[in-house]
Amino acid sequence: MAAKFLLTRSGPQFLFVLKAGNGEPILHSERYTTKQSAQNGIESVRKNSPADSRYERKNASNGEPMFNLKAGNGEVIGTSERYSTTTARDGGIESVKANAPAAPVDDQT
Repeated sequence: MAAKFLLTRSGPQFLFVLKAGNGEPILHSERYTTKQSAQNGIESVRKNSPADSRYERKNASNGEPMFNLKAGNGEVIGTSERYSTTTARDGGIESVKANAPAAPVDDQT
């Protein structure tokens, strides 16, 4: 199974998740008020994901490693899951870099 963006609706809001080829989520968006805004977010992830400088490597409030993917203007466009180690987090970043630019959208709205 190839990686894909899963676009869904939650009430009046839209969000997307980038899932790896094994079906595990590796990046999720904020909630958007319109479908078009969520689709624009996907395009921004595709555009910005190859650049290592766009990744903010950090720890969650509980100390677990995670990352944010940021657009050129510094806005967060995707947030990772929490990882058990920094090595696993870095692997997640590499997966986003490799998969996001060409991942298809599975629109389930």
